[in-house]
Amino acid sequence: MKKNILVIPGDGIGPEVTTWGKAALEKIAEIFNHEFTFDEALMGHAAIGVTGEPLPDETLEKARKSDAILFGAIGHAKYDNDPSLKVRPEQGLLKIRKELGLFANLRPILLFDELLQASSIKPEILRGTDILFFRELTGDVYFGEKTRSEDRNTASDLMIYHRYEVERIAHKAYQAAQQRSKRLCSVDKANVLESSRLWRETVQEIAKQYPDVETEHMFIDNAAMQLIKNPKKFDVVLTANLFGDILTDEASQIAGSMGMLASASVGESTGFFEPIHGSAHDITGKDLANPLASILSAALMLEIGFGLKEEAKLLVDTIDNVLKDGFRTNDIADENTNRFKVLGTAEMGKLVIKYLSQKLTTTPQL
Repeated sequence: MKKNILVIPGDGIGPEVTTWGKAALEKIAEIFNHEFTFDEALMGHAAIGVTGEPLPDETLEKARKSDAILFGAIGHAKYDNDPSLKVRPEQGLLKIRKELGLFANLRPILLFDELLQASSIKPEILRGTDILFFRELTGDVYFGEKTRSEDRNTASDLMIYHRYEVERIAHKAYQAAQQRSKRLCSVDKANVLESSRLWRETVQEIAKQYPDVETEHMFIDNAAMQLIKNPKKFDVVLTANLFGDILTDEASQIAGSMGMLASASVGESTGFFEPIHGSAHDITGKDLANPLASILSAALMLEIGFGLKEEAKLLVDTIDNVLKDGFRTNDIADENTNRFKVLGTAEMGKLVIKYLSQKLTTTPQL
């Protein structure tokens, strides 16, 4: 298989982790005799510094020509501390989603048994959890009209949805549910928000086309509580942009760390694969970032983007074996840390590649 992959390292720890996502893809290509070619582009704060734009035209052109995109992270504390800045890194991410038609964000909550103790949630509550989130990505309050009064004392963001936006992601979620346990939970706030009433009404109509799938509707506040109280009650979760953003970050505690969660943004063309963690400037350059989410994002690219399930499984199994052998990064080390070897970003990345090279047959030495 021949594929062109665009790597966008982005900001903060993005370049540190995408190094290992790319390395994993290169090793997979070597093992399975695929031909992956790579290009690189700027986005976010890194792009603003060079071009003045968070998404340069050159990056968007490269993105459109690629078969898939491996992304790192976006953002900088400079913008968090100065809300008045008009040009912001996140604008680049929102624009590329819109331009590429990436309307569905898939976030699997993949729980490795070896990390049950790394979460703040009791292991007996977590064990057996397997959730797939479908977060709508191009509508909602993030894209609605934004206003600010002349005196700067009043602001508004329009929470807006069109029926077709709900329909297209609902179909994807139901189709995934049919391949899993045939259960889907749609999360909204239909008791208060008109946009959520449209959401629920549309999902109810779509549900009739999938009679083999059991559908549950849940308000966002209850869903946030149930996700911690009883995460095993969820299988496929379908929700809007804002609610999905919040719930999937909350769900990182199920997996033990944001550094263990990957995501895929898909739609009309090129897929966009990224860890869910942010740019984490407080640890940038300190060799503390967890590269496993980027490697798991590469696995999603192989499976969802290219249909290479065996290759994707090898990546996931490799990470599982690394964890079983007691290796951790700082964010997933638990109270039994003295039993484990805690590694930095580069050491962990190199170790995964070593395990991958030997196709799980032996345990490499550091």
